[in-house]
Amino acid sequence: MCNLYSQTTSQDAMRQLFDDALPGTVADRTGNLPAQPGIWPDYPAPILRHAHVDGFELTMARWGMPTPPKFLEGKRTDKGVTNIRNTASPHWRRWLGVEHRCLVPFTSFSEIDGRAGAPRNHPVWFALGPDRPLACFAGLRTQWTSVRKLKEGEVTAELFAFLTCPPNAEVGSVHPKAMPVILTRPEEWRAWLSAPAAEALQLQRPLADGALQIVQEGARDDPA
Repeated sequence: MCNLYSQTTSQDAMRQLFDDALPGTVADRTGNLPAQPGIWPDYPAPILRHAHVDGFELTMARWGMPTPPKFLEGKRTDKGVTNIRNTASPHWRRWLGVEHRCLVPFTSFSEIDGRAGAPRNHPVWFALGPDRPLACFAGLRTQWTSVRKLKEGEVTAELFAFLTCPPNAEVGSVHPKAMPVILTRPEEWRAWLSAPAAEALQLQRPLADGALQIVQEGARDDPA
């Protein structure tokens, strides 16, 4: 389960890439966006979503969608769900419409090393190449009111998570349970944001074997 990733593409480059790839306008509502070499659950991070009127917008959201109620019994906070596998669940089906789909830009992501003899909690970082080209996770988003941290109290926040699927060869050798759903091409981005749900969910599949590389191990962030 991916609970750590990075996004270090410059704000201008990311905005230009989405401008060129998507129909209509892309408004940037992230403010001054620094590189984020280590994004953890409940951290704010950029997502690309449908705008309220027309086109798309790059905005900030907190990582972790609302938790299914049965897992919140007796708990005072909802820290959120970062990875979504079972999209057939009624809890997740409500957010499969285009208005709740988003792209989550990233440059690398980490899985805990499950190889024999690996140190405990040893992060292994994957990217499309050593230069960390931008790609996107297939995400879902919503605005939700809940208590995420006791010291905050009840807040209304923009939330997101991304889909997972069986791992490809590279990720599976380290973490055999799952990997994030990764979209690398503009046509995939457009389909995820705009196609009917049944068609869009065909993208919930592993990236091709050989498409990822291990680019770093052991570090808690990836600033490259």
